[in-house]
Amino acid sequence: MKLEIGNFQVKDVVFGEQTMFHNGVLSINKEEAMSFLKEDEHIIDVDIIIAKPGENTRIVPVKEAVEPRIRPDGRPVFPGVTGDVEAAGSGRVHALKGCSVLGVGMHYGSFGDGLIDMGGEGAKYTLFSELINICVVADTDEEFERFEQQKKNRAIRWATHKLAEYLGNAVKDLVPEETEVFELDSVIKRSEEISKLPSVVLVMQPQSQMEELGYNDLVYGWDMNKFVPTFMHPNEILDGAMISGSFMPSSSKWCTYDFQNFPTIKELYKEHGKSINFLGVIMSNLNVSLEQKKRSAIFVAQMAKSLGADGAIVTEEGYGNPDADYILCISSLEDVGVKTVGISNECTGRDGASQPLVTLDKKANALVSTGNVSQLIELPPADKVIGELQSLARDGLSGGWSYDELLGASVREDGSIVMEDNAMFCGDRIAGWSTKTMKEF
Repeated sequence: MKLEIGNFQVKDVVFGEQTMFHNGVLSINKEEAMSFLKEDEHIIDVDIIIAKPGENTRIVPVKEAVEPRIRPDGRPVFPGVTGDVEAAGSGRVHALKGCSVLGVGMHYGSFGDGLIDMGGEGAKYTLFSELINICVVADTDEEFERFEQQKKNRAIRWATHKLAEYLGNAVKDLVPEETEVFELDSVIKRSEEISKLPSVVLVMQPQSQMEELGYNDLVYGWDMNKFVPTFMHPNEILDGAMISGSFMPSSSKWCTYDFQNFPTIKELYKEHGKSINFLGVIMSNLNVSLEQKKRSAIFVAQMAKSLGADGAIVTEEGYGNPDADYILCISSLEDVGVKTVGISNECTGRDGASQPLVTLDKKANALVSTGNVSQLIELPPADKVIGELQSLARDGLSGGWSYDELLGASVREDGSIVMEDNAMFCGDRIAGWSTKTMKEF
């Protein structure tokens, strides 16, 4: 399977008379784009705002991030979401690099939403401060969940994906500045030289715990609560088969932008044929009951062993209850002789002194931490807020609160904030972007 991603580097984004890409500048006809979004009757109010790196701008509540892309052959960029279910992972897709489309609540936030600072001290906490963000700031008629802490955010999430594909049309017929090629031969038909290298599989555990459908990550538009561990080609993940959900605390999320650019997959590709034989991806899930967790771990271990894996990387989207799936999966792989490394964040409390994962095992002896979700962060006021700042305190964002006996409210009268890392949008960068380091005291 061969995937070609033709890249166009976006140096600036502006509003103009025509939606087009020229000399590194993406120009957007704002009125046309908003009219396109309003074709969804559930979008009752919408604005599009551009946020650029270095600006003293705060964005909250952020629900989703998507890289703008288009397929020159007309297939949907996100099969099962922006169009019919079609195979992903092969052919050509064009991508606008250096920017993202953000889905932002105009008024209301929820448990899985987060915050982005485009400049100042807060910018270091999230990758998205480094990108030009095209913010879809919307309100919807989804009254049934308006005041619920946990929201599906369907209309805003779908609008984000649709606008990303809409903007991608600007480069549909253009020649890419560079082309990335991702290709793996069949597992059993690789050269002798590659087959002699240590074989490695990536095990991904996307969020799928909500038994009511509509909150979880999607695969080809299918709710992953109904998913069982499955062998997937890594190209499928890079090519729009995976869509982020709305359930997980924000710093622990894999947004759709993460799936489209998953750094761990790209690093494994770089080493394929050099130091390792990259077998592919076992897409697992996260479960509710212990029986379900054990069953998935059995599936994963059997699959990895049958594929001939010598080693595995296991990475989970989330923390807390999912830690049980994560550790069970690692120990089950070790039991069948597959040497395993885990990548996750941890919840060690605000003082950093608590047990990092809900459950541990002696076999899980090679773990990479991407940060502590409970770390307290204090940030000064921003000159501009996109969305609604008060949502951080009012609407149950996982890292914010209306009042704390010691710290007061997350949002202070002067616009400064105090919050946990939990609410930094994709802040722990579990996909592999992380720039965090460990200090010993």
